[in-house]
Order: sequence, then structure tokens, then C-alpha cells
Amino acid sequence: MTQNRTHRSRATGAAAVVAAAALALAGCVDENRTSNPDEEEGTAGGGAASECPVEVNEDIDVAVSVGYQPIPNGDLVVRDLGWLEACMPNADITWVKVASGGEMVQAFGSGSVDLGLVGSSPATKAVSPPNNIDMQVIWIHGVIGEAESLVVQEGEGETLADLAGKTVAVPFASTAHYSLLAALERDGMSTADIDLINLSPDAMLAAWDRGEIDAAWVWAPTLPLLTETGHIILSAADTAEAGAPTFDLAGATTEFIEANPEFMQVWTAAQDQAVQLIQDDPDAAAESIAVQLGITPEEVLDQIGGYTFLTAAEQAGPDYFGGQLAQDLINTADFLVTQEEIDEVNTVEAYEAAIFSDAINQVAGQ
Repeated sequence: MTQNRTHRSRATGAAAVVAAAALALAGCVDENRTSNPDEEEGTAGGGAASECPVEVNEDIDVAVSVGYQPIPNGDLVVRDLGWLEACMPNADITWVKVASGGEMVQAFGSGSVDLGLVGSSPATKAVSPPNNIDMQVIWIHGVIGEAESLVVQEGEGETLADLAGKTVAVPFASTAHYSLLAALERDGMSTADIDLINLSPDAMLAAWDRGEIDAAWVWAPTLPLLTETGHIILSAADTAEAGAPTFDLAGATTEFIEANPEFMQVWTAAQDQAVQLIQDDPDAAAESIAVQLGITPEEVLDQIGGYTFLTAAEQAGPDYFGGQLAQDLINTADFLVTQEEIDEVNTVEAYEAAIFSDAINQVAGQ
């Protein structure tokens, strides 16, 4: 599935990265930082020292809009430590905060972002009819487990069947939406059995506090706030066991990928370093993520336990970019058709073409 594209040799040094580089940078995180740079659109770094963990490429001078979501993963480490800006000092990088994968797909379609985090369900919808957006999956930010869960108001039920006739909120076209649909199908139910409404994570908390919703399938940082007065009855780990895995994927427009192979490789190398930092020194990674989310490092450590984070070498294998990931999109598309979320399943070739593995293979040394 690797796309055959030519790459200039200047960026190949980014592949020569090791975990020690990220660990050495862990000491650059200022543990006393408390500001949340999400409040300043387009900015990166919350006061952390910016030092590139891979080979700096001064030849890259592209203007790029990077979409991100307030989800605890390596992308927030990259943003907080200013690695993109440090590794590509002549690039014009703008960070754009987006609330959900569905909104990110819309941003791809409108041209307001070049790359960013989407879920596996939104990514599948993007490359399926009638959308047919020319984008590709470029990275797995996380394999979703208990990080996305169905939380229920106290007294409103202990099982999915208990929610029949009740109001359930989910961000439409998100991985949480897909997991909820999969759970309903598994239990012999459908969306007709519940009052399903579309709410962004930002809007859920107020609706929850006002008692306007009985349950919500969502992710952090909204999820732990809802669990203060509610309880979890299902998670994405449960639906994955039933054959419906979900991922936080990064995507990019094909136009941007083809025009900027050097950027793609350095971006991928930076993401790889962030994952290595999470795996090898989660406390240091949590410091950065905490600043980005405006929560404590202890809360971050609890949240990231709901994901599996994969290095470039792990992602390059047959379970992901080396084979299975395209099939996972096809399986997701099959299910979305049954739920009338897309018109039809695209061709196998279309889903295979939607997997961009060049940069991952180069960073992984394959």
C-alpha cells in the first residue's frame, strides 16, 4: 500500500532518530508551567524550550495549517515543545484547534487545514461516497480503548438496553459515534431505540449539568468531568472486542502530501519521538500534555492509560500501515453503510490509496 512517490534526500536524516533524543528533551519541560496555550490560537509551546529532537531541515519553507484536537496524545507533546517550529525553522506553521473528527473532515474539504487528527470513522467517511475527499491517513495517534466511553447519569441505567427512549449525545461522524452504533448493533438495537443527538464535546458538559441528556459517548477531557456525577457502562475497548476497533488517526490532503514530502517526513519523525517519550518517560510527556489541556499531569497519566500509542516501527508492521489498516477502513465503511452514514462502500483500491505509508516507513528505517 505504500504510495510510490519520489523524495528529496535532504530529509532522510530525520529517520535516524532514537528514543534517547526524546528522553534528553524531557528535562526541557518546565514543571511549573500552568498556562494553557489552547487559549492562544495559532501558537505553540507553553514556555517549554524548543529543541528539535531530529535533524533540522532549514530548506522547508511551506506555509501549513495543522489541525489539532484537545486529546491526550503525542501531538500535544509536539505542539507544546515546539518541535515542528524548531525542526523546520523556515516553515510557517499555524495550529488550528478543532473540536472533533467530523469538523476536521469539513476543514479538509474547505481547505482550512492541511493535516490534522481525525478518527477512523470520520476518515472512512471522508474517503467514501458521497464525500470522496482526496485525503490520506498519515499516522495513528492512538488505538482507542477506555479513553472513549459511554457515561450515564446516575439512576438512568446500567446497560445499553436501559437507555431505550432516553437521550444519548455523541459527536456525529466521530469514532465515539461509530462505537455507539457498533454497540447498539451488538445488542440488537438501533438508533431508533434511543433519542440520539449530535453534540460536540465542548457542548456536552452544560447539557449534562442541565439534565438535557441522559448519557454521552465521548473522550477526555470531557469524559472525566461527566464521570464526576455519572458512571461508565461501555467503552471503545468493548466494541473493539466485538470487531469494531477505532483509532485516532492523522490525515492530510493528498495535494499537500505530494507537494511536501520533506515536511511529511520531519512531521512523522517528530510524532515518533513524542510516542517514544510517552512510552519511555510518561511523566515527562504528561507535563507537556497537561499544559496543553489545562489539567494536572496526574490526570493526564490516568487518561493516556485508555490508549495504546505506537511508534513508527510498530505502525509500519502488518497490523497497521503494512496491511490491516486499509481493511479496518473497509470494515468501518461496511458498518457505516448499514447505518446510512455513507452512501456506499468505496473500492478496495480507494481505501488502499488512502493509506500513506512512505514517511512512516522512512522514519522506521524500512
